[in-house]
Amino acid sequence: MASREDDALSWDGDDDPTLDPSGDATTPDEPTDGDGATLPKGWRAVGRGHERVRSADDEADGVGADTAAPPLGSVALVTLGVMGGILLLWTVGWYLGATRLRERIEQSTDAVADFMFQGSMVLAIAAPLLWFVVTWLGTRRVAQWQRFAWLAAGIVLLVPWPFVMVGVVGQ
Repeated sequence: MASREDDALSWDGDDDPTLDPSGDATTPDEPTDGDGATLPKGWRAVGRGHERVRSADDEADGVGADTAAPPLGSVALVTLGVMGGILLLWTVGWYLGATRLRERIEQSTDAVADFMFQGSMVLAIAAPLLWFVVTWLGTRRVAQWQRFAWLAAGIVLLVPWPFVMVGVVGQ
């Protein structure tokens, strides 16, 4: 094994344990096999017993490495934007359909029926946005395909039927 003096380039702060001239590939920062070991910053334990090994990142942030969600790729981000846009359009469709239905049901003078209609329409208008937010927050620790499956289910289930059936202009 080559020593540091034989290297063509030498950089300050280069602490690669494989270049140690003593031949020992471990450093004092690395964990031992005992409990309560701590890994250096940026390292993550894998395999059997990885729960017992702490990381310097965990101690500094106070958050475990397993709780952070992996970043979304470009295709996943675009797909998420398209699905969120469709659910936003569904919200607009529910609003337009509800206002059109409101004009048709204006003849009713019953206060209870009017209150029930308004309450159900507010919930119907908010449902697509609520579905997106709940899906986004509820699927942070699951596979991306499951998140997109839940969003697709929301797109299918929350179609604005008053807008589709009656439209803005109506019959």
